Amino acid sequence: MTGVNPNSSVPNTHLLVVDDDEVFREATAGVLRSAGYDVLVAPDYRLALDVLESDKSIALLLVDIVMPDRVNGLALARMARLRRPGIGIIYISGYDIPGLQTEALGPIIRKPVDDDRLLEAVAGALRMNK
Repeated sequence: MTGVNPNSSVPNTHLLVVDDDEVFREATAGVLRSAGYDVLVAPDYRLALDVLESDKSIALLLVDIVMPDRVNGLALARMARLRRPGIGIIYISGYDIPGLQTEALGPIIRKPVDDDRLLEAVAGALRMNK
């Protein structure tokens, strides 16, 4: 899978993938890297917050909604927006969650994630946040 990274001319711009499922997290990061994106990963909200509080330019957060910690993807997204008001957010979930769309700060992608759908959603989110 190849794609065009619309941020390739912007140095130090990264995507952050947060998911407690290591296989899914690494597969998603791999698809994004193969498309030319710089990708950071975190297995939980604690490490994600460390990245968000670093000096790296994070353009987009891709976050699993249901995680085993007390902080789920919705809460992490709100924390991310407090730290980085312009960050784009894409939610990923394998569950049907009533009322999710009203709480979400961005698009929701259902697991299993199709590679092309993922890349389209990322490109769209990055365009929206320019």
